[in-house]
Amino acid sequence: MAGNYLGEVFRVTTFGESHGIGIGAVIDGCPAGLELSVEKIQKDLDRRRPGQSHITSQRKESDTVQILSGVFNNRTLGTPIALFITNEDQRSKDYDHIEDAFRPSHADYTYQAKYGFRDHRGGGRSSARATAALVAAGAIAKQLISEFSLLVGAFVTQVGNLRVNKLHHESESDFLELISVVESNIVRCPDQPLAEQMIELIEQVRKEGDTVGGIITCVVKNCPVGLGEPLFSKLQSDLAKAMFSINAVHGFEYGSGFDGSSKRGSENNDVFYAKGDKILTRTNYSGGIQGGISNGMDIYFRVAFKPVATIVKAQESVNEKGESVEVKGRGRHDPCVLPRAVPIVEAAAAIVLADHLLRNRSAKL
Repeated sequence: MAGNYLGEVFRVTTFGESHGIGIGAVIDGCPAGLELSVEKIQKDLDRRRPGQSHITSQRKESDTVQILSGVFNNRTLGTPIALFITNEDQRSKDYDHIEDAFRPSHADYTYQAKYGFRDHRGGGRSSARATAALVAAGAIAKQLISEFSLLVGAFVTQVGNLRVNKLHHESESDFLELISVVESNIVRCPDQPLAEQMIELIEQVRKEGDTVGGIITCVVKNCPVGLGEPLFSKLQSDLAKAMFSINAVHGFEYGSGFDGSSKRGSENNDVFYAKGDKILTRTNYSGGIQGGISNGMDIYFRVAFKPVATIVKAQESVNEKGESVEVKGRGRHDPCVLPRAVPIVEAAAAIVLADHLLRNRSAKL
């Protein structure tokens, strides 16, 4: 399949299935000499791994990363970096009942129709388990973009109908404080009282045998002017492509997004002003991107996640013969994907930014 990589210069190719031996990624194009912290890679994997709290899937995976190549004495060699994570806690029998049945809103039918054969165990290649490889590669991308002073942080801003009001992250210190609050609760919401309500809602939904969706907001601080291309590789286009590559993502908007469609130009335009040797804007409805190119302001975007498709409630469906069947979720699944998806959104964004930073070095003399 051609659709297994993300990026052009900094390119990440992932491999593996949910119930196979393991999953992993190969990174091409990472410059030599980058000092790499395995601990930082593992920290992000720990933020994504299942079983980290009572509101996530209870599959027990340590998600311990192995670096097989491309690194020596904690520095990148400029050669392909191979990352591998062993699958430790598969329960394939939990999926015997859907070997020839199609789960509603899953990739079972479309995958079967496209390839004529599928690995039904946990969804195989289409499983969210594959995002662990993306997070491992994204943790390296984070360390690369930090050399350019870029910071990426994501957080849950909506679960069901519970929504966070305006957040303050204007300065770097505000942003870092916000991120520390995010990691202080299991739902990864920066509003502590609202986080408690979100947790209660997820617990209630789980008891009902159902699932719930929501929104993750991501912010990029200290992005330089000039990342992105004016037409087919607009920065927001590549960010959107990366986000839509994440399981359960059904929506993407940046800046004023869909709300901007109800405004007039005089309300939505970002007025320029000079501050020392910098050109800034008084507002940031553009979300840090204009004409497909970063303008130096904060980049911010929102990613909408649908409710997890696997539910315990019985649902009508059909099997490969077109016969009516009843499908009921078994095994270990998330009642809400949002808490574990925060590091995935950060990883995907960091990979896009790393790619564009390296691409931009050839933009002019």
